[in-house]
Amino acid sequence: MRQKKLQKYGIKRGKQRYLCCHCKYQFSVSHRTPHWIKKAYDDYVIGKQTLEQLSRKYQRSLGTLRKHFDQFCVPKQNKMTPDESVNLVFDATFFSRSDGVLVFRANRKNLYWRFIKSETIKEIDDCLLTLVMLGHEFKSFTIDGRKGVISLLKQRFPSTPIQLCHFHQVQTIRRYTTNNPKTACGKELKVLMLNLTDHDELSFTEALQQLHSRYDDFLKERNDNKQFVHRRLRSAFRSLRTNLPHLFTHKKFPELNIPNTTNTCDGSFAHWKQKVKIHRGLRKHRRNKMINFLLNFNTKTT
Repeated sequence: MRQKKLQKYGIKRGKQRYLCCHCKYQFSVSHRTPHWIKKAYDDYVIGKQTLEQLSRKYQRSLGTLRKHFDQFCVPKQNKMTPDESVNLVFDATFFSRSDGVLVFRANRKNLYWRFIKSETIKEIDDCLLTLVMLGHEFKSFTIDGRKGVISLLKQRFPSTPIQLCHFHQVQTIRRYTTNNPKTACGKELKVLMLNLTDHDELSFTEALQQLHSRYDDFLKERNDNKQFVHRRLRSAFRSLRTNLPHLFTHKKFPELNIPNTTNTCDGSFAHWKQKVKIHRGLRKHRRNKMINFLLNFNTKTT
């Protein structure tokens, strides 16, 4: 009877270990990822090529490609720490109601991200603390204006300037007034918001106060049930008054070069969502692996 020379001897740190049956020597074998798999996965994600196209290009079956792609190791974070403090921009995007990713960027680079079920204050706080532990320092924050985030940042970083995204503020007012407001007040408010970037805090405050004064009686109109008739317009003015202290922070500190929008995040979201959408029908763990690869790609076009 032929005696076995080697036998499997458990798994350590994700690697299969073996035992020599003669001398009892234990060892593990680490296999390097073939070069063509790295190139193929890059073509799959960055190059927007389908499995069928890759199968013809690399002369491998679809099953072989899937197997190697599942085994291909993609780092979850690049863990890069800049040499100086940065203007941090962060925002979240969602694929479904309870499936999204929260991304933190600076200088067109992805510093940190986390897959989330909802964009809660706790998730943002945990991510900020992780960034601090990794050694990051912040000159400013640019946020989308989510309720509670400003309070969190003032508590954690009391001396760091906070800038609210102009695009998100315009979108908020547009939700209240619609794209085609019917009232004269709504039309003037729309024009004022379209020229938001041309103002500084003083001129915008004066223009907003003058507009509100002209339509003060109009905004106070009530119906037979003693409810305000123009509640959406009132909400629009209230939103602007609440966010006004943080809308023009970038002009108060011109030396910091603070971005006034979160477009660096929104643009990257559109970019890699387009790449992921090509491979529709992916399971969640495979899609998240692609997103990790794209965010780790870490170029100006990410």
